[in-house]
Parts: sequence; C-alpha cells; structure tokens
Amino acid sequence: MKSIIGRKMGMTEVFAADGTMYPVTVIEVLPNAIVAKKTKEKDGYEALQVGYEDKAERHANKCEMGIYKKANVSPKQHLYELRGDEIYAKNIGESIACDIFKTGEVVDVIGTTKGHGYSGTIAKYGMHIGPKGHGSGYHRQIGSLANNGRDNNRVLPGKRMSGHWGPEQCTLLNLTIVESNAEKGYILVKGCIPGAKRSIVMLRSAVLAQFRNPEVKELVDLPKKEAAKKAAEEAAKKAAAEAEQAKIAAAAAKAEAEKKAAEEQAAPAAEAPKAEEKKGE
Repeated sequence: MKSIIGRKMGMTEVFAADGTMYPVTVIEVLPNAIVAKKTKEKDGYEALQVGYEDKAERHANKCEMGIYKKANVSPKQHLYELRGDEIYAKNIGESIACDIFKTGEVVDVIGTTKGHGYSGTIAKYGMHIGPKGHGSGYHRQIGSLANNGRDNNRVLPGKRMSGHWGPEQCTLLNLTIVESNAEKGYILVKGCIPGAKRSIVMLRSAVLAQFRNPEVKELVDLPKKEAAKKAAEEAAKKAAAEAEQAKIAAAAAKAEAEKKAAEEQAAPAAEAPKAEEKKGE
C-alpha cells in the first residue's frame, strides 16, 4: 500500500489517439518531504509524517524550525501522516514523488467536501417544494416528521432535516489513474473527487480487492503532436526549396550545355569563309 498528498486543481478532459475521451480531475502533486517517522516502539503504529508546499521561514515558529532543521527540509505549509508498507522504507529528509503511482492503477481519494453552511432539505437532499400559489401556505418547509401517534415525544433517528451541510471528510473508492507525470508533477484521475478547487486531497492504493485492471489508452500529447507537425511542415518546405534550387540548377546547366553546343556548331561555319579567302589569295 502507498499514499501521497496532492492538491485538486479542477476538472478537464483528455483524449486518446483513437478519439476516446476521459473526463479527469487534475491533481497537482509536489514532492512530499518526509519530516518524521512514526514507529511501533515509540508511537504504537507505523507512518510517515510528510510536509507539503514550502513556506517562508518567517512564518514558522522556533519549534517548527527545529523539526524542519532536524529533518534537513525547508519549512512546510501542511503536515500529514501517510501509511503504507511500500513507502515506509524511505528515510527522513527524502521525498515521495507522484511516480509511485502508474497509469492504470486503481486508487482511493480522500478529501474534504465543500461547505454549504446551514441548508434546507430542498438544497441539501433535493426534496420537492410545495405549491407556489399564494394560498398554499406551504412552499419550502420541512414537511411531516411522521411521528404523530407513534413517537410523539421524539423525532425518529435518521430523519432528513435541515442543518449544516459539509464540510466533511469523504472517500471515493476505485478511481482509475489516467496519467501520472512526474516531470510536470501532476496526476490525472478519471472522474470527480471530493473537495473544492485547490483543496488538499490524499491518494492511496485501493483498499478493496480488484479483479480486473482497467484499460487506459495512450493519451495524445498535443504539444508534442504540434511540434511534430511543425517539424514535418518545416521539413516539407525545406525539401521543396531544395527541389526548386535543384530544378533551377538543372535548367542553368541545360542552358549552359545548349549554349556550348551552339558555339561548337557555329565555330566550323565561321572558319569556312576565312579558309576560302585564304584560298582565293
């Protein structure tokens, strides 16, 4: 098992070479610097404490600076604990990059849902509103509590009522990684994930057993494709220019040869009158 911290940047769509479209969420994954290591002997469990995103030293207090200097890392904005036997072998001061996850792997994403504040049942649960006529007297109320005659002294547990809606921790299971780019530092996950834009999320290996490997086709690299197209166009222009130059050179050589042949043919004709003049003398 392995896990890593990232930041949700938003959603977009990418295409494979055959035209297959994947709706994906872009997750920025900067190197997770290992700040501390939790052990069973001292803490009762095994985990890695990692820092995400640098911050200025003036924003860290002396206690934090002592921890960071001991780990030989720069001050971090966020601290999280990651568990996983595949990453626990790393030492303090090292970093965890997004290349631990490969294209086609199945992961779980943990995030914090958007906060909507105090919301009614219509917005929170999608319940129907009442008649909109002025004489109705019932428009957006909560409706019947269904406890008359049975539970007059209480509200039935689990009753959907108005109240605070989010933010809560939410985990989405079995999401597929469409692309993992360690060079640019991002991971594309198929589908949506919990949380607002620029919120912190955690990716971990899927906890449920997987009986099939999802197929992810190779994506089209548009910058690379455009560069190849531009190079092909430039090569075609260069070849056309070289062909034109060769054509001009061939025409010039042909004209030179024709001129030389004409001069050779004209030379005997010019010498004949001179010979006759000498003969007459």
